[in-house]
Amino acid sequence: MDQPSRTRRGLLIVLSSPSGAGKSTISRLLLRADPEVTMSISATTRPPRPGEQADRDYHFVDDKEFDRLMTAGEFVEWAPVFDYRYGTPKAPVKAALKAGRDILFDIDWQGTQQLHAAMGEDLVRIFILPPSMAELERRLRTRATDTDEVVAFRMARAASEISHWAEYDYVLINKDMESCLAEVRSIVAAERLKRQRQIGLVPFVRDLVAPR
Repeated sequence: MDQPSRTRRGLLIVLSSPSGAGKSTISRLLLRADPEVTMSISATTRPPRPGEQADRDYHFVDDKEFDRLMTAGEFVEWAPVFDYRYGTPKAPVKAALKAGRDILFDIDWQGTQQLHAAMGEDLVRIFILPPSMAELERRLRTRATDTDEVVAFRMARAASEISHWAEYDYVLINKDMESCLAEVRSIVAAERLKRQRQIGLVPFVRDLVAPR
């Protein structure tokens, strides 16, 4: 008998954490280690930063175009972040799911709630905690990219972000980057094997039990 098809529906993977807890680094390592995962490309009203390319890093749009897309229901989630807005276009997400591709999202709890409301059964929510607030502050200062005022702001905001940990499916403590990455990869592997994502199982089981 032929083996069951491993054709599956795609997966939406959310990694959230307070700034400095490691989600961006883990996202980058996951993308490098797993060719089946691609990064979601958001639309944003902020201007490009040095080295960023349109339609590779972000879809850069003005406020008028963002309003049009939002009114037309073209986003599966959107949120204001500091002085700008970010949104995830709906069409490429649906196309990826149908094609069995996995999409990684680096979004906050507000975007995650919207994404869960729109695409719940296809979504896996992972929240990453720092081992301590002192370690979180140390990591922020070690990056040497923020002023003392920005670090203080991010630390003040971290407690609010962490308060939403219970809204996620999995919660990891990032004591060590490699160990945390391994945990994320284990979660992704298990989620891919869930029954509801195995498109080829229904005809296989039907053939398996058919009278001979």
